[in-house]
Amino acid sequence: MADSERMPVVRVEAVAKRFGVVQALKGVSVDFRAGEICALVGENGAGKSTLMRVLEGEHRPDTGTIAVDGRPVTLASAREAHALGIRVIHQEPEIIPELTVAENIFVGDFRARAGLFLDRDDLVRRARALIDAFGVGDQLAPERTCHGLGPAQRQLIEIMRALRPGARLVAFDEPTSSLTEEEAGRLFEMIRRLKTDGVAVVYISHRLREIVALADRVVVLRDGERVADEPIAAVDEATMVRLMVGRPISDLFHRRVRALGPVALALDGVSTDKVTDISFSIRAGEIVGLGGLVGAGRTEVARAIVGMDRLAAGTMAVLSAPYRPRDPSDAIRAGIGLVPEDRKQEALLLLQPVRDNVSLVVPDKVSRFGFFDRRKETRLVEHHVAELRVKTPSIGQPVGKLSGGNQQKVVFARWQARGPAVLILDEPTRGIDVGAKAEIYRLIESLADAGLAILLISSEMPELLGLADRILAMAGGRITGELDGATATEEAVLALSMRQTLAKAS
Repeated sequence: MADSERMPVVRVEAVAKRFGVVQALKGVSVDFRAGEICALVGENGAGKSTLMRVLEGEHRPDTGTIAVDGRPVTLASAREAHALGIRVIHQEPEIIPELTVAENIFVGDFRARAGLFLDRDDLVRRARALIDAFGVGDQLAPERTCHGLGPAQRQLIEIMRALRPGARLVAFDEPTSSLTEEEAGRLFEMIRRLKTDGVAVVYISHRLREIVALADRVVVLRDGERVADEPIAAVDEATMVRLMVGRPISDLFHRRVRALGPVALALDGVSTDKVTDISFSIRAGEIVGLGGLVGAGRTEVARAIVGMDRLAAGTMAVLSAPYRPRDPSDAIRAGIGLVPEDRKQEALLLLQPVRDNVSLVVPDKVSRFGFFDRRKETRLVEHHVAELRVKTPSIGQPVGKLSGGNQQKVVFARWQARGPAVLILDEPTRGIDVGAKAEIYRLIESLADAGLAILLISSEMPELLGLADRILAMAGGRITGELDGATATEEAVLALSMRQTLAKAS
């Protein structure tokens, strides 16, 4: 039987949903079939999350129908959706810190002993089976409380909660954003196992390579409408980008020759306990890319530059002045800014407003005669928020309520307000959609045009090839080669990134 003829587990028919003046979904129709992995892609605001929340019973559609196994249903709550086997794994895990790992996995599905008492032995046994199947017994013990768990561990709990027996449709929303490459590989194995078991899988991700490798079919949403529903074999990454944003991927980059200034940052033989003999320089107006496989030491170079890791050997200079930071505050004073890989954990105060997050590193610019001046702060923050086109109701909005792309622009606005000489960008577009990526790319280019020296660390090969003037490849904590950004190829970068691994293998 052809896939198109297979009875869908869930059928969404002409579903529309409006929030105030925003039409989030505009008559979307899509089938989710048993034993198939359907990728759902689109920019932030395209309607993906709204559609998932409709399936989960959190939102009721204004018009349209939802059918499970061919029977129309009304989903009024997540409990009703769960009872029908519909599970949605959200990007932000909903974990209760005071409960144990086992209790969080099976919340709402506790079994009693003698009809009165929680059967903890049964709870631990069921949790351990899931943990062992996922291969993370070294990270998660069923009896451990969840207070203090990292983002990857919380995400794993959310995933295992959805994989409990009885699932008919499982939707994954950016599930690998907090996972290591090894953990992501285990997740993909489990998703393929779900497919083999006849579960309908919905996979939402901005990582298009994952989609190409994993999905059987791709559905593209744009501005609340379904614009494509194709077998994965019929599309490639460039086609998906064009369908999502209405323009080809080549339009995301605007490489141009810039006049370079003096050396802004120089490293000579820098070593820490994680990297060895790192030497390179970046000139004002130059974008230097740092490429390599996971664990190559790229982030560790950034940590050494900003004083998070202690130098064991070597020297550094900023604008020709000797520089040896004791902590990140020394880096800020010297004129170095960092946009870290994990903006939520390492850059943003999620419960604080946009205003506070932008003005965090410019106390001298928001004070008068040594006293804080709210009006000066408001003018400064509103200027940079407008310049970077941060979409927010006001600068008083908690930054945690913004989309990933707008959160990242808030981090950029902070450093633009500070005006550093050097800006280190560690995975600057991780977890944001293609449209927001295009805006970040334009921002990076404009900062370089203005004379900023930029160190760009990225696992996205098109990003390195499209933005960097020079690319340094790393492997095993060392720089293994340098390539001209204008002529570099993906194959050449990968060859240098694997040089040490291949040498050890031989």
